[in-house]
Amino acid sequence: MRRISKLTRVAVGVASLGLVATACGGTSSDSGDSDSNDKGVAIAYDVGGKGDQSFNDAAFAGLTKAKDEFGYKTADIEPTEGETNADKEQRLASLAKQGYNPVIGVGFAYGPAMKAVAAKYPKTTFGIVDSVVEGKNVASLVFAEEQASYLAGVAAAKATKTNVVGFVGGVDVPLIHKFEAGYKQGVQDTNSKVKVLSQYLTQTAEEGGFSSPDKGKAAAEGQIEKKADVLYAAAGLSGQGVIEAAAKAKVWAIGVDSDQYKQAALAKYKNYILTSALKDVGGAVYALAKSVHDDKPLTGTQTFDLKVNGVGLSESNPEYAKIAGLQDAVNKAKQEIIDGKIKVNTE
Repeated sequence: MRRISKLTRVAVGVASLGLVATACGGTSSDSGDSDSNDKGVAIAYDVGGKGDQSFNDAAFAGLTKAKDEFGYKTADIEPTEGETNADKEQRLASLAKQGYNPVIGVGFAYGPAMKAVAAKYPKTTFGIVDSVVEGKNVASLVFAEEQASYLAGVAAAKATKTNVVGFVGGVDVPLIHKFEAGYKQGVQDTNSKVKVLSQYLTQTAEEGGFSSPDKGKAAAEGQIEKKADVLYAAAGLSGQGVIEAAAKAKVWAIGVDSDQYKQAALAKYKNYILTSALKDVGGAVYALAKSVHDDKPLTGTQTFDLKVNGVGLSESNPEYAKIAGLQDAVNKAKQEIIDGKIKVNTE
């Protein structure tokens, strides 16, 4: 399988794009299973949809860049509440049938549907974010979230004054366990006296763990009552509630996926967003679109990690550089992860 080289040369930096462009939907076609029109790139959103200021919006930024650079028509489709795998299959199949290429499912929930649909549309390149799906025409876009989370843990351990920090996970699933594991390890390796409070909002995505700011806010308030003064949320749209609660209590929040300090919808809270653990979802979307445009479609597992700047930690908040020892500790940890001196836990 091809891994990171071709993908990440074009991926770095897309996460910083503005998220204000409007995508254009394509015209539907009933041309059977023909998928040779190559109309442009299409993405099907994860739970929470566009406007989450995080995971889905990062994907939209990549779609927007591909649209602007290649003159693509694009489509971006929202999920529906309580939908089944059959609904996801129908959505992906419809996009492929209309001639979009590549078609990208944003989120691990698209795994079963993509495996089924990709086999039916062999001329279309499919991409899936945060999951590995086997298929000759599928690119699995995965990230070393645990590495970025480790750096977030280092920052939290340096920033806390109470020696209590928090983690809020959206849904209790293996993907989010990676965020928690890396964060806890980073905290403990930096200062073993710091206690980490962890809470998951729901057991399944259908219960709203990635799409309920009110749940995130309530969880954060509970951790703040227990003296947590740095809160890291890996919870999609629900993370906005964590950030709101942190700002209200005047403690630190750590964002996720996108640089949430820069998000317009979170501007009133940004002074309390210390940093964000980044994953270049937008870069992955753009790079896959570019590979199809160049007639060299990527397939197989494409891995983004610290070595290729596929994940990282933002430094947008000026206060980040003012906390004693924080920046040096993060930079040291980053290099040691890249050099293999630190192996970050994934569970």
